Amino acid sequence: MKKNTQTLIEHALAARKKAYAPYSKYKVGAALLTATGEIYEGCNVENAAYGLCMCAERTAVFKAVSEGVREFSAIAVATENGGSPCGSCRQVLREFAPNLTVIITDVAGNFRETTLAQLLPDSFGPEHLPETSE
Repeated sequence: MKKNTQTLIEHALAARKKAYAPYSKYKVGAALLTATGEIYEGCNVENAAYGLCMCAERTAVFKAVSEGVREFSAIAVATENGGSPCGSCRQVLREFAPNLTVIITDVAGNFRETTLAQLLPDSFGPEHLPETSE
């Protein structure tokens, strides 16, 4: 296992422990690796008004983007059973990193590595929108 993979898994598992999931009880942690080697963690945050919940992957992306970072190389996602990122998270990740490496792990550390392109084939991105002039 590559050092970056193990490090990302450890960060995702640590982030998972911070999740606020009183309704689903499905805690998720994410660790997003930037092109410069920084790691941004995120966890899922639920709300009694379910539509206001936020996934771990998007939390990590929004934290990074809010700090001015927009280039990512990998993300690790940790759940109890190795669940894959949801469609909304896949689309948000696609906005910034169509060739992202995605590491999916369970709490025991069993993992698989894939790519965002495999998880979101024939995806829609910024390049599909017409150019605009201001």
